[in-house]
This record gives sequence, C-alpha cells and structure tokens, in this order.
Amino acid sequence: MIQPDGSRERRYLHTSPEFACKKLLAAGETRIFDLARVYRNRERTLTHLPEFTMLEWYRANEAYGIIIADALALIKIAAETAGARSFSWRGREINPFAEPERLTVAKAFHRYAGVDLLATLDQAGGADRDGLAAQSRIRVADDDSWSDIFSRILVEEIEPNLGIEALTVLYEYPAVEAALARSCAHDRRVSERFELYACGVELANGFGELIDPVEQRRRFVTEMEVKERVYGERYPIDEELLKALTIMPPASGVALGFDRLVMLATGATRIDQVIWTPVP
Repeated sequence: MIQPDGSRERRYLHTSPEFACKKLLAAGETRIFDLARVYRNRERTLTHLPEFTMLEWYRANEAYGIIIADALALIKIAAETAGARSFSWRGREINPFAEPERLTVAKAFHRYAGVDLLATLDQAGGADRDGLAAQSRIRVADDDSWSDIFSRILVEEIEPNLGIEALTVLYEYPAVEAALARSCAHDRRVSERFELYACGVELANGFGELIDPVEQRRRFVTEMEVKERVYGERYPIDEELLKALTIMPPASGVALGFDRLVMLATGATRIDQVIWTPVP
C-alpha cells in the first residue's frame, strides 16, 4: 500500500474475517456475523476460487453444538428460499431437509480408509507420520508430513463419501489440524472443529474457539514455520488478536462458503457459474 507521503507498506488480503470478529467479541459483542469477500492463494478448482464470499458468524458463551445447529438450519433456509427440494453436484443428489449424518473424523477414516487415526496421535499434540503412512493406501512421498498424508486421505478417500444421501457433519478433527479451535475435554488429541458436507462438497467449517493466547501464539508460530518451509513465506502474527484473546469470552463460530451453497442449490456444475464477475 502507498501512503500519502509516498512510503510503501505491505498489507495482506484477508482469508477470513475471523480475527476481526474475535476482536469484536472481546469488545463485548455477543452475536455477530459478516458477509465478506475473502481471498485464498493457490486455490482454483470446480469448487475453489481465489476470491469468494464467506458468511461467518459467532456466538459468545455458546457451545459449538449450537453453531452446528445454526449451520444446519441455514442450509434448510437456503434450500427453501431457492425452492430447491434437493441439492445436486456431479451426479450426486441429496435431500437438505433430511436428518444429517454425524460422523467423527476418526470413524470416517476407519470406515472409508481403513486407518486408525487416533493411534497416530498422542495427548501432547504429537503426530506419528510413519504410523499414518504405514496404514495409508495412498501414495506417500518421502518428504510428506503427517498433515500432508492426513489431507490427502481426507480429500481422496473420505470427502467423496460425505453428504451423499443427507448432509454430513464431520467433527472432532485432530487437534494438529485445528489451529484456532480448543481441544475436546474428553480427548485432547481431537478438537472442537467440524465441517459440513453436501454432495461431497465442504460447505462450512466451524470451531469451539481457542481463547488461550499463549497456546494460540504457539500454534501460530508452528504454522508460520511450516508455511515458510513449504512456500518460502511468513506472515506477521496478529498481536492485537492475541491481546484480545486475554479478555474474549468462550465462543463458537463458523464460516460458510456462500457461493458453494448457491452452486449446490441451483445445480450449477462449477463455482464460477454462480459468480457475477469471476476472476479470469
């Protein structure tokens, strides 16, 4: 950005309004939402665009189960508004009004990939890369990390089976895959993170929010180290957010891909078909 005095300052397009929303929660707001344009590098597929619309909302002092119920209710409202009795994409069709399937990530990995995911995790937050690689049916490269293998199994073997007859709520993601979510009280290996799927497409990603600034800083640092190693770039840590977490109340929140929801409700085959001015 060029300042009035001609000096230059690096700024970043946001990938989500999450940090700003959490600062508002810390300032005393209790129920907030934002319908925002957001930006993601390295994303361009039938369901991904580098610029898209995100609907994000938060509730202070509410369990993340309430946010899951919010998201499911919103899907039904969207279907009713669009006059859609079903959602469809690439030959898959579901009833958005049917009772959703609820499935933990560990159960999904066991059912669809034959992987004992929890056996590769420990209570201290460690992840056994070799243990996961040994169980995997996918091709694993020598330099793949635990997270690389996890993501590939999820995309190739799990996601195509989710949201097939009804919506699927996939929940209790490994804590190492939920940098902004609090760990589950009953098992520290997993977190209060869920994703909502329809026709194999992820529609929403939500958390019981982490409000421990020390732990959040540790996770940010770890995440930036990975980003620098993989992509050769590092972003500054949001110190204002960490300060806000010291007074932010317990909260839950979710981000929903608005364009993807429209795509499924209208039967479009590509996300750019529901964007007025898609990025070339």
